[in-house]
Amino acid sequence: MTAADRFARLPTAAKLLLILTAVLLPIGIGLALVGDSGIHQANAALDDRNAVQSRAAAQSIESLIARNALALRIAAASAFRNPRDDLCSEAADALATAPAISRTFSLGSTTGDLLCTYDGASPKARDPLIAPGDIRVWLDPGSREVDFRVGVVGGMATASIPATELRTAAGDGGLIRFVELRDRDVALPLIGSDSPTDGLSFAQWPISNGNLVARVGIAHQRITTADRLLLLLPLLMWIAAAIITWSLVSRLLVQPLRRLEGAVSAYRPGEGSLELPRKLGPSQEIQELRNAFGRAIYRVEESERETTSALEGQRRLVREVHHRVKNNLQVVASLLNIHGRNAEAPEARSAYAGIGRRVGALSIVHRNHFAEMEENHGISLRPLVTELAAELRASAPETARGLAIDLELDTVYTTQDAAVAVAFLITEIIEYAMLHAPQATVELSIRRTSELTARLSLCSPILVPDEDDSEEKSQFERIVGGLAKQLRSNLDRKLGRYSVDLPVFPPL
Repeated sequence: MTAADRFARLPTAAKLLLILTAVLLPIGIGLALVGDSGIHQANAALDDRNAVQSRAAAQSIESLIARNALALRIAAASAFRNPRDDLCSEAADALATAPAISRTFSLGSTTGDLLCTYDGASPKARDPLIAPGDIRVWLDPGSREVDFRVGVVGGMATASIPATELRTAAGDGGLIRFVELRDRDVALPLIGSDSPTDGLSFAQWPISNGNLVARVGIAHQRITTADRLLLLLPLLMWIAAAIITWSLVSRLLVQPLRRLEGAVSAYRPGEGSLELPRKLGPSQEIQELRNAFGRAIYRVEESERETTSALEGQRRLVREVHHRVKNNLQVVASLLNIHGRNAEAPEARSAYAGIGRRVGALSIVHRNHFAEMEENHGISLRPLVTELAAELRASAPETARGLAIDLELDTVYTTQDAAVAVAFLITEIIEYAMLHAPQATVELSIRRTSELTARLSLCSPILVPDEDDSEEKSQFERIVGGLAKQLRSNLDRKLGRYSVDLPVFPPL
C-alpha cells in the first residue's frame, strides 16, 4: 500500500493535522526574521494609543467644563432677561431640564457685586470681571474644585465643578494612572496623586482656551523581546492555519454546501417539487443534511396546505357571518321604514325615521368593514361618510328634502369601533340639523392632524352650545358628548361648529 493510499484512508481531522504540521514548521523558522519589525511597529502603535488616551481624558474634562458653562450661561441669561423676585431660583428652574449639570452657583452684577446664591454655593471673589459672552476658568485648590464664570447681558454667573466629577470625566482606571489640572502655580490632582509616577509617560494639554493645563500620565507599556513568541508566533500560525483550512474546507465542505444552498434557494413553494443535488462530496454529514432538508420541506409544504385550507374555510365562515349581519340590519331598516310610512302620528313617523337612520348608519359601517376586511388596514372613512351622507339625505323628512351636505374628506382608515361612533355622531348631528334648520347647509370635513389622529368637524347654524335648556337640546348634547367619549376625545363645541378628534391608522 502506497503512502498516498494510506493518507486517503485517514480521517479528515488527521489529514488536516498532518497538512498543517508540514506547512507551519517552516513558518517557525521565518519568525526570527520578521518578528523584530513587527515588535517595532507594535511599540509605535502603543505610543500612539497612549497619546490618544491622554488627549481623550483632557477633552472629556474640557467637555464637562464647557457643558456646565453653556448651561449656566443660558440659564443666567434667561434669568437676567426676565427678572423676578429671586434671580437664582429663576436660573435654577432653567437648569432643571439639563441633565448632569451642577446646580450650585451664584449670580453677580456687572461690577462683581454678589446678587444671590443657590444650593449653598459659596461666594467667590469679585474678580475677574468678564464681559457678556466671555468665560473664565480657574482652580480653587482649597475646595478641590474648578471654578468658572460666564458673562451675560446684565451680570455674571459663577459655579464650581467638584474634583469627583472631573475625576469621573477623566476616566479613572484603565491605562490612565495620573491626572492633574494646573492654573499657573496652582495644581489640583485628580487621579493618582498618592501613587508613584515611575513607569508613566506624561503629556500636557491646554484646555478651556488655555486657562487650564491638563497633565495626564499613562502606564508606559512596551512589547519586549520576551513577548515575541507569545504575540507573533500564534498570529502567524493562525494565519497559515486559516489559509490552509480554508483551501481544504472549501473543497470538502463549502462547495457542496453552496450547491445545496443554491438548490434550496431556487425552490419556490407551489412551483414544483424540491430538486436537491444527488452528489455532494465525500462527507456523509452533508448527505444526511440534504436528506433532512428534503424531509423538512415536505413537512412544511404539508403543513402549509393544511393551514391554507383551514384559513380559507375560516374566511368563508367570517364572510358569511358578516353578510348575514349586514342583511339582517338592512331588513330591520326596511321594516322600520315600512312601519314609519304606515304610522299615523307625526311623532311615531319621526321616531321610526330616527331609529331607521341609526340602524342604516350601523349597516353602512358594517358593509364598509366587510369590504375592507380583506386588506386588513381598517375601515376607510371617506366612502363610509359619503354613503352615510347620501343615506341621510334620502331618508330626510319632506321638510328637509333640500338639505345640502358638503363633504371635505381625507382618505383615512380607522377601527370598526371608532367607525361606529363616527357614524352615529354624524347621524345625530345631521338629523338634529335637518329637523331644526332644514334649509341650512351642513359642512362635514375629516382632516388628518397627525400620523395617528384625524379631526371630524360638522358646521351648521343650528349648532349653538348652551343655547337653551330644553329637554330635547339637553338630550342631544348628552348623546353627542357620549359618542365623542367613545372616541376617547372631548367634543369641541363652538358657535356653528362641533369637532372631535378620532384615532386613525398611519398612512399607507
